[in-house]
Formats: sequence, C-alpha cells, structure tokens
Amino acid sequence: MGTYDIHDPRFRALIANQEDLAKLADGCRWSEGALYVPAGRYLVWSDIPNDRMLRYDETDDSVSVFRQPCGHANGNTLDLQGRMVSCEHSGRRVSRTEHDGSVTVLADRFEGKRLNSPNDVVVKSDGSVWFSDPTYGIDSDYEGRFAESEIGASNVYRVDPSGAVTAVVTDRVRPNGLAFSPDESLLYVADTGVTHVADLPRTIHAYPVKDGGLGTPSLFATCPHGAYDGFRVDVQGNVWTSAGSNVFCYAPDGTHLGTIKVGETVANVCFGGPQRNRLFIAARTSLYSVHLRVRGI
Repeated sequence: MGTYDIHDPRFRALIANQEDLAKLADGCRWSEGALYVPAGRYLVWSDIPNDRMLRYDETDDSVSVFRQPCGHANGNTLDLQGRMVSCEHSGRRVSRTEHDGSVTVLADRFEGKRLNSPNDVVVKSDGSVWFSDPTYGIDSDYEGRFAESEIGASNVYRVDPSGAVTAVVTDRVRPNGLAFSPDESLLYVADTGVTHVADLPRTIHAYPVKDGGLGTPSLFATCPHGAYDGFRVDVQGNVWTSAGSNVFCYAPDGTHLGTIKVGETVANVCFGGPQRNRLFIAARTSLYSVHLRVRGI
C-alpha cells in the first residue's frame, strides 16, 4: 500500500490494493492540462514553459509532441462533439480544435478587454464552456508573456453556445481548477491566490448552479499544505484533486477519504482508459497513472 494513505474506510472501495503508481513520461518543465481522448485512446497534456503539448498513446506507451507551439496551453477538455477545448496563456484565449485540425477562438475578451490567461476549462451538458482566468500566464515570461491585466481581476467565465461571455465567479483571488458535480448542481472552484496574497487559505469552494448563474458558495475543502490546482470528479461524486505533492480524494460531503502519494508537485488529474477508471496525473516534470475501482464522469 505504498502508493496510498487511507484516511476513511470508504477509500478502500475506490482503490485497487495491488496497484502501484506508474510513471509514463518525464522531461517536462511544468506538466498541466491532462486530457484523455477516448476516440484515439491517447492522452494529451501541456508542458507550459516549453510551449508544447505532448501525446501519450495508451496502446503502445509511446510519447510524442502533439503541438508546438501551442500558445502556452494550460487546461484542456473535450466538448460535446469530441473537439478539444484549450486554455492558452500567451494566446490569452480559449480555443477549440476542430475535427479538421483548424482552430476556432471561443473567447479572448470580456467587455472589450483582453482576458488574462485562461487556465482551466469544463464543458456543461448544455454545451456552455466554463473557464477560469487568473494571471499566471501574464505574471512573467515563464508560462506565457508578461503583460498588465486589462480586466484588473481574476474571474470564472461562461461562454454560452451563442458565444456570449459572462462572468459567473468574481469573488475569488486566483480561481484555478474547475469541475462540475455529476448532476451539475455544483461547480467546484479552486483558489490558488496564496501566490499573490500571503496567508490566503488554499481552498475549493462549491457553488450551487442556478438558472442564469451561480448561487452563494460554501467551503468544500482547505488544503493543509501546497495548494489545490486541477481536479476531476468520479461517478460517485468524489473529488480527486492535486494537493501539493499528492492527490487527495474527497467524498461529496467533504471528508478526506485518502491520498495518492506522488512525490512531486501535482498540477492536475483526469480520468481515462476504456473504462474511465485510469487516473492520469500531471505532475511537475512527469506524467503518472494509477487504475482505480471507480469511473470518472
């Protein structure tokens, strides 16, 4: 059980006791944005400072360059038609890669001002695209291009199928990871604002999803060390999140069920594999995976 720490008996039903953490690739400067593409049985992830996206082929374990340059892409997801949606730091936009390989810009401005540097993105069942927009890609030239924020705030936005862009979360310092609960009644939002405000709690808040926007958030979890970055949710509603050099698993009621010990700073995770029970983990220099007993949504 060297891979896991069990904090609650419920965690035992989610993990395969004999399964060890596997390293799939290394050599990155900052791994982010893991996305599994089931149609091709491959995973795409971002190596932001190197301005490239990499591809891991699940059928033969090969690793190759998927796209370079890539606008210092960070978070990625699939839309309802299986097209890749990406957050680009230096592009300061959210883009969609069409099936023919062309790229469509979904959002690059809010109220006429350029976005900061979109970070993480999720797609709701109605086709709307939700993304966080902190300043990490414009804070320096390391993960993007240094620039002043035109908006003067870091928000979460929704892009409606019509193309309209609406600010839906405006009360976080640096909103980062995003995920919906299985029934889409909650939007989870991580705040990594401690990078800019000393001693700010490292949190995930849960926002009730209502017609036309979001309700008053409640505190879901506070990170004891490191910070929450990206996370994903399984079919039972458990939240699997980066937490310093680990992956924490939280029950829907906020109980910390267990920990996957990775050993280097984790950026985010995603579910993949033919049964969606393989958890891929993008850490600082490497890509890892572990098989679970539960499927991701």
